Amino acid sequence: MAPMIPKIPAIGVTGSAGKSTTTAFIYSILKVKWRNVIKTKGNLNLPKHTKRNVQRIKPSHKAVILEMGLGRSSGKNHFRYIKPNFGIITSVGTAHFGKLGNSIKATARAKSVMIQYMNPKGTLLINQDDPNSKLLKTNAFKGNLVTVGVNKKARYQARNIRYLRNGMSFKVRLNNKIEHFFIPTFGKHNVINALFAIAIAHRLRFSPSQMRLGLRRYKAPRRRLNVVPLKNNSLLIDDTFNANPQSVKAAIDVLMKLGEGKEKQVVIGSMLELGRYSNRGHRIVGRYLASKKVKKIFLYGKKARWIKKAAIAAGYPRRNIHTFTNRDQLHKMLKKHITSNNVVLVKGSHRMGMRYTANFLARTYRKKR
Repeated sequence: MAPMIPKIPAIGVTGSAGKSTTTAFIYSILKVKWRNVIKTKGNLNLPKHTKRNVQRIKPSHKAVILEMGLGRSSGKNHFRYIKPNFGIITSVGTAHFGKLGNSIKATARAKSVMIQYMNPKGTLLINQDDPNSKLLKTNAFKGNLVTVGVNKKARYQARNIRYLRNGMSFKVRLNNKIEHFFIPTFGKHNVINALFAIAIAHRLRFSPSQMRLGLRRYKAPRRRLNVVPLKNNSLLIDDTFNANPQSVKAAIDVLMKLGEGKEKQVVIGSMLELGRYSNRGHRIVGRYLASKKVKKIFLYGKKARWIKKAAIAAGYPRRNIHTFTNRDQLHKMLKKHITSNNVVLVKGSHRMGMRYTANFLARTYRKKR
């Protein structure tokens, strides 16, 4: 089957983290002006899903947004069906490390398949803040290379980032004018994801007001930094869809911001598919937690014990960290320790089922209307 060379904007989104969120941001903006837009459903991002989505494209469609999981061997099969004219690589990290060759260089090679097989005259967007993205094979790319960033200088750069009660505000220079934006979710990493959407929309000649409206209408995918009010002036941060060291650290940063003036607690399940990086990855999280003023740490799963060891070695009080391999026991302990004025982050790899713990907390501490 020859790959489709689309006449409409065809946007391929890959990366170690933020694919679904970035896809959702882009879709939310494009829908402001265009009624018929195809996007990947949920996180169904295998080549067979790309094939089905390409088969859905009709002359009435204005754009297609495809989340693409680029694994070590099968990733290039996405491009048997379509050659995106916009390619986004959100980041290069340790997610699925064990499946991608146990090295950042191997992961970068896997993500570089986007560069190799997308429309060579198209537009490639990368994250300037991500140091590992420098390993992407961009040198031979003949199209337009566009950067986004928060801390590093980039073509589309966010400034004056602020946490608000219900989301984040930031500014971006577009057409030599400073534009204000708001997203109804949290974290600097999500500002980066929104910048990808702004960059795409800007190149498709959407107005800043259309971008603002689209970003405001964005609905966070389920279990990705969903903030749930609890009783007794407490909050639950449900980020249980998946986990790797980078995404856990990003979620902890959100916890610290949303938890200002509150007692901060974390519930973390093992991070899976890290391969030979597993021990080191969990220890990185342990040291990071020790450097923050987190009151209590609850760990679930065998691999999570490395978080405990590293946190204690870095000076975290042993009495404030609890480990479990039985979910019921974990839940009993949480009931003892979550009282009032708490912010609780629940995070872990998908197969650890941390969503059950988030659901338990939401039910047990449901805020009365």
